[in-house]
Amino acid sequence: MTVQTHTLPNGFRIVTERMPALESASIGVWIEAGTRHERAEQNGIAHFLEHMAFKGTARRSALEIAEVLEDVGGYLNAYTSRETTAYYARVLAADVGLALDVIADIILNPLFDPAEIEIERGVILQEIGQALDTPDDVIFDWLQDISYPDQPMGRTILGPAERVRAFGRDDLQAFVAEHYSPDRMILSAAGAIDHDTLVAEAARLFGHLSPRKAPPVVASCFAGGEHRVSKVLEQVHFALSFEGPAYRDDDFHVAQIASIVLGGGMSSRLFQEIREKRGLCYTIYAQAGASLDTGQMTIYAGTSDEDIADLARLTMDEIRRAAADIRPDEVARARAQMKAGLLMGLESPSNRAERLARMLAIWDRVPPLAEAIARIDAVTTNDVRAFLVRMAQSKAAMALYGPIDQAPGLGVLRERLAG
Repeated sequence: MTVQTHTLPNGFRIVTERMPALESASIGVWIEAGTRHERAEQNGIAHFLEHMAFKGTARRSALEIAEVLEDVGGYLNAYTSRETTAYYARVLAADVGLALDVIADIILNPLFDPAEIEIERGVILQEIGQALDTPDDVIFDWLQDISYPDQPMGRTILGPAERVRAFGRDDLQAFVAEHYSPDRMILSAAGAIDHDTLVAEAARLFGHLSPRKAPPVVASCFAGGEHRVSKVLEQVHFALSFEGPAYRDDDFHVAQIASIVLGGGMSSRLFQEIREKRGLCYTIYAQAGASLDTGQMTIYAGTSDEDIADLARLTMDEIRRAAADIRPDEVARARAQMKAGLLMGLESPSNRAERLARMLAIWDRVPPLAEAIARIDAVTTNDVRAFLVRMAQSKAAMALYGPIDQAPGLGVLRERLAG
C-alpha cells in the first residue's frame, strides 16, 4: 500500500492509498470550513450547508442524489465538525468515478432552492431538539462553551435554533463563496483506487476553481468555568475537561496515552475504582481530543444524585494518584491499546481515507504509519506523569445536568485535585 499525493495548480490537494486486496473504495472531499470558521451570527451555517448539499443541484434532484449511488450499491454521506466539513462515499471499484462526480456536483452546484431550505430547516430544528433532549449529547456542548467561552471553538456545531430559523439562500451562498476555496479542499481516497485516474478526474471537476484568500481564524483560548443545569432526570450527567495539546504539540501522544490509563477501557483507573470497586456508575470514561491549536482531556460519567459527590471527588483523587504513581505496565498497556486501535481502524478504507485527509490537513504530508507507531512507543511513564501533573495544575471546566443539588462545585474539586 502506497500513499500518493498531488496538488493542482489552484491548490486543490489529492491524496490516495491503494489497498490491493479490496474491491471497493472510500472517497471524499474534506473542506476547511467548520464551526470555528463561522462568525457568531453564522453559527450553525456550516452544518446547514452540509444538509443542503443533498437537496438538489443543477444536474440532479434530491431524489436522484439519493438514488444514484444506492443504485450501484454504494452510499453517500457527510458530516460537519468544528474544523471541517466532509462529503464522502463508499462504492465498488467500477463506480469510483461516479462517486467523485456526485460529490463534486453537490459541493459545487447546489441549488439552494428556497422550498428545500424550509424543509431542511425543519429537519435541523428537529435535530437540535433531539440533541437538547439527549443529556449525554447536550452536556458536551455546554462543556465546550464553558471551556472556550465567546469563541468560535466553543460554539455548538448545530447552532442555536434562533440562528437556524433565520438563515436564507444568500447566507448559504455567502459562506460557500468565502470558505469553499480549492486550496482549502482535500480529495482523499483509499481502497481500489487508481491515483492517476483520480487526479485527472479531479482536475476536470475542480481544476477550474480559483483560490480565495482565507478569512482569519480566531485563535482558541481555554478559559474554563462551571455550567450547572438542574433538571429532574434519572441521573446526574457529569463532564469535566482540562486543556490538552493540539495535534502538532509534542505532548499529543502523551495525552492520548494518559486518557487511556485514566478512563480508556475496563482496565483503566476510573473504570476500576469508580464502577468496578464502588458501583457508583454504569458509564465512565476519559478521552483526549485535539484540534489545530488546542485540545481537551475530557472525563464523563453518569450517576445518581446520591452518588455524584463521591463520584466527582473520587475522579479527582484518581487523577492526582495517577500523576504520582502511574506504573510502567499501565503505560505499556495503553500504548498497546493505542497502536492496536490505530492499526485495526486502518483496515477500513473509510477510516484510512479520513486519516489521509486529516494528516494532510495537519502536516501537509502523510506521515508513515511507522512514524506514528514510533511516536507512541516513545512515550514514557515519566512523560505521562509529568503531563498529568501539569493537567492537575491547569484550568478546568465542568458541566453538570440533572438532579445536581449534591454535586460539589468546581472550586471544591480543584482544591481536592491540588491535594
